[in-house]
Amino acid sequence: MRHGKKFNHLGRKSAHRKALLRNLAIALIEHKRIRTTLAKAKALRKFVEPLVTKSKANTTHSRRVVFSYLQKKEAVKILFDEIAAKVADRPGGYVRVIKTGFRPHDGAEMAMIEFVDYNDVYSTQSSEEKGSGRRRRRKKKSSDAAPAVVADTAVETVEDSVEEATEETTEDNTEEKKDEA
Repeated sequence: MRHGKKFNHLGRKSAHRKALLRNLAIALIEHKRIRTTLAKAKALRKFVEPLVTKSKANTTHSRRVVFSYLQKKEAVKILFDEIAAKVADRPGGYVRVIKTGFRPHDGAEMAMIEFVDYNDVYSTQSSEEKGSGRRRRRKKKSSDAAPAVVADTAVETVEDSVEEATEETTEDNTEEKKDEA
């Protein structure tokens, strides 16, 4: 039974799970975007976000704490120098998980996990589309009046075209009669 188990164990013992999350976190920090299963991506998000928060305070203590999780100097250096500078003003939510479908051979649900500030496609769209940050309702226009006006003009144009056509035919008929006579 899984009473009181607060996180996904990923089918591994604790040492294996720590090594897996460490390796995934290093790959994410170095490449800024990786593909993995959805369960691993969600577990990795919970593992990486506190590390990024610690990297915003660039102190010796926070570097040592992050190094104790990652165990790779290059990854710590990238995290503190590049990533912390980009996410300095963000209050949280540094990582995004996007579902990408199912893996062909075993049907596992796949996901792409990436740092939010490193994807230019999403960041440029959101900045362009962003309004004042507040949604407002627009006043409804009277929908009954608009169709009636359109219908009236449509009827008038049809009547005008019918009248013009009948006038032309009567003129043609009178000209034909004069020619015959």
